[in-house]
Amino acid sequence: MPERYFLAIAGNIGVGKTHLTDHLGRRLGWEVFYEPVVDNPYLDDFYADMRRWSFQLQVFFLSKRFEMHRKMTENMWSCVQDRTIYEDAEVFARTLHDTGAMDDRDFDNYMALFACMTSYLQPPTTIVYLRASVDTLLQRIARRGRDCEKAIEAAYLERLNLAYDDWAARSAPELPFLVVETDGLERVETHPAIAKLVHDIEAAARPAQAMPPRRSPPRRSPPQPRGGRR
Repeated sequence: MPERYFLAIAGNIGVGKTHLTDHLGRRLGWEVFYEPVVDNPYLDDFYADMRRWSFQLQVFFLSKRFEMHRKMTENMWSCVQDRTIYEDAEVFARTLHDTGAMDDRDFDNYMALFACMTSYLQPPTTIVYLRASVDTLLQRIARRGRDCEKAIEAAYLERLNLAYDDWAARSAPELPFLVVETDGLERVETHPAIAKLVHDIEAAARPAQAMPPRRSPPRRSPPQPRGGRR
């Protein structure tokens, strides 16, 4: 295992990213970086009129995600992230474009900006891609009861699922994916693949535990109130 581990949690709306991020941060003692949602000025407008606000929303997410990713890669310590910058472009922007909610001009402009920005970034050590059926996603979204998610349609979630699978297939092996099926799981962290990942990370770190401490306990960025499409 590398001395510094950058673990990212990816997946569709409602799949359980934040819950798993919280669990892994606590279990591994790593700093946690949450999705920037609370200060997004376009979110409600986007849900009301995707065609009008899709470009503005995507650029906002891209700028915030770039800022967070840069901070993580400059950090000396291991960390876990709730959603990646790659999903913004490869899943959400592509889906908006494919469905006509973002026109060609805006999409080309956005993707050029994304390619330029990510060329300066270090990719995650591992991307845990959480998968779930649309029925499972709808159940989990309803359970958490966010007002801004009430209008999300099953067809939109299905398109996102297809986009996620396409992104994972196109991006491997450049991006290291661990695909985890979550249907039927009440607690995502109980999946054998997650348990093995945690075991491997802890086992690789064990020899270093005999050395004198080199740093103070890991910091955790404060969780933000959840209220996003993601």
